[in-house]
Amino acid sequence: MKRTAFYDQHNALGAKIVDFAGFEMPVQYTGIIEEHQIVRKKVGVFDVSHMGEFQVRGKDALQFLQRVTVNDVSKLEQGKAQYSAMCYEHGGIVDDLLVYHAGDHYMLVVNASNIQKDFDWLQSQIKEHVELKNASDDFSLLAIQGPRSLDTLQKLTSVVLSKIEYYHFTRGEVAGVPMIISRTGYTGELGFEIYFDSSVATGKKVWEEVFAAGKAHGIAPVGLGARDTLRLEMGFCLYGNDIDQTTHPLEAGLGWITKLGKGEFLGRTPMLKAKEAGLKRKLVGFVLPDKNIARHGFPMNVDGRAIGQVTSGTFSPSLQKSVGMGYVSISHAEPGATISISIRGKEIPASVVKLPFLQK
Repeated sequence: MKRTAFYDQHNALGAKIVDFAGFEMPVQYTGIIEEHQIVRKKVGVFDVSHMGEFQVRGKDALQFLQRVTVNDVSKLEQGKAQYSAMCYEHGGIVDDLLVYHAGDHYMLVVNASNIQKDFDWLQSQIKEHVELKNASDDFSLLAIQGPRSLDTLQKLTSVVLSKIEYYHFTRGEVAGVPMIISRTGYTGELGFEIYFDSSVATGKKVWEEVFAAGKAHGIAPVGLGARDTLRLEMGFCLYGNDIDQTTHPLEAGLGWITKLGKGEFLGRTPMLKAKEAGLKRKLVGFVLPDKNIARHGFPMNVDGRAIGQVTSGTFSPSLQKSVGMGYVSISHAEPGATISISIRGKEIPASVVKLPFLQK
């Protein structure tokens, strides 16, 4: 398995290490609930160096990305980032990703579990004058997230972080290290993601200085467990759970990033047909009573009849209730609808609610 530049720090802090997408990654340090609350109330640091970074260059880079992604890349200016997805010809999702306009090239940030699959698929789609490079091993990536994230990072850089708008980025130094400073994240909180040289020595320096700067603000490391509960409270999709090759963006609630009017792109025709015919199912959020947790794959029913299945579920530390998402037939997708989840042989009533669960 691979290790990121921060493996020694995770071990020294007593993290529980698990295999995630071929990397030895921390799932938790002191506990998922405690780490979750630190991000919501203070500032937490995630090692997300396992994510993939591709660089797209060449005179036809824009044309290529317009064809292989669902969002409108022509709207991107240098210094802006865009949430998007890539689809197969039948409309199923290859992956969701971020697209960065870095001036002389574009950077794509993809899910760790899909790096090789995504790269091979993109490579197979090249028809234009395009150079595609897998630069994943060149970058370390830390996500500094929470209401005190700006206060923490500002101590380490001359870049005025408050001027970086959401889904914008800039280049500058943090702790004396050149990096990309991006106003993005997967938690719903104020936060930044910083990309820099992947060497162990650089990683150690940045990690130590970030934690020193955040000490007064209650900074703490956060594992993949809390990353999942934080994203689920915000209704953010997780590839492999809520979206995959069997789902298309419109039914996954990603119509807002799917620009059907921009011209031809992979998956557009079947999505147009699905929209014209009327969606048959939709990804919804639901709330359960007590602490019953709906897990991935659990059946969702109405009057004993299957209407879908759970894609993600957890106990929300912020709301103190069990929440989840899943695909249901369109007739049961409206907020307020009552459904049931099969949990250990029992039918537990649940209410369909509007996403996100946590209003920020």
